[in-house]
Amino acid sequence: MEEKVEKKRAKNNRTLTLRQEEIAPLRKKLLDKESLSAGASIENRLLQGDMLSLLHFVPDGFADLIIIDPPYNLSKDFNGLKFNARTGDRYEAYLESWFPLVCKKLKADGSLYICGDWKCTSALQRVVEKELTILNRITWQREKGRGAKANWKNGMEDIWFAVKNPDDYYFNLDAVKIRRKVLAPYKVDGEPKDWEESDEGNFRLTCPSNFWDDISVPFWSMPENTDHPTQKSEKLYAKLILASSEKDDIVFDPFMGSGTTCVTAKKLGRRFCGIELNEEYCLWAQKRLERAEEDATIQGYEDGIFWERNARNLR
Repeated sequence: MEEKVEKKRAKNNRTLTLRQEEIAPLRKKLLDKESLSAGASIENRLLQGDMLSLLHFVPDGFADLIIIDPPYNLSKDFNGLKFNARTGDRYEAYLESWFPLVCKKLKADGSLYICGDWKCTSALQRVVEKELTILNRITWQREKGRGAKANWKNGMEDIWFAVKNPDDYYFNLDAVKIRRKVLAPYKVDGEPKDWEESDEGNFRLTCPSNFWDDISVPFWSMPENTDHPTQKSEKLYAKLILASSEKDDIVFDPFMGSGTTCVTAKKLGRRFCGIELNEEYCLWAQKRLERAEEDATIQGYEDGIFWERNARNLR
């Protein structure tokens, strides 16, 4: 990895950075094709290299849960590795070139989530339903981003939820209920009805729907933030991991990016494995994993509860 000029950042900017002396020790912890060929274990490790080449080292039926955040059908520079927008047919062919192979890594009772935006979500649906049974489409509000001059601002993204066997898969509803403020409390015989009083206000635990408006995209004041252009938040992935995996289950991410899937899985007591082509992204992810040894907090998730955004002051 070439040495880069350090960006000038605001005093309170908490974006993860790498010091030059950290690079070599972090690099040694990554697995490449050579170390994998020598028989290195992939559990709780990050694999650096081309996904299609390294997928060979991931056993079929390996993962209880797979989370995928592939390049959307947009022209985007991923730290020097450019993905170019293409026609709908060509983008669908791109998905077809790797998605069936990834599905082989899922256990028979496993679940898979794949992210997309309005432009590529129809292609995702067609490709996913050829291999798995789609159970739902989650849409989450993405507030971060610039406005459009001659179009509506894109403020939403999708996550398709699919399983191998619709009659046999794990889903923990109680683990992902949301704690919301009660603005018009209702009482029966003077006692709260389906809500509770606390020193912080009145709250109710609510069942999650497939529309999420409580997600904050990582930004400069959050310690999980990196310079990755499409980073997902730990809270977003925590919902997927808690709903669709148990403690010590294996969570796999073949497009790892800056490591949010693996870091969140570690914080929640799951095993993990991730693949990423870009070495610097892998180094960021490895540093985040080491930070998670000391700090397993997830912003917006505390004491086993997902708090409604801005419902309380969280660290």
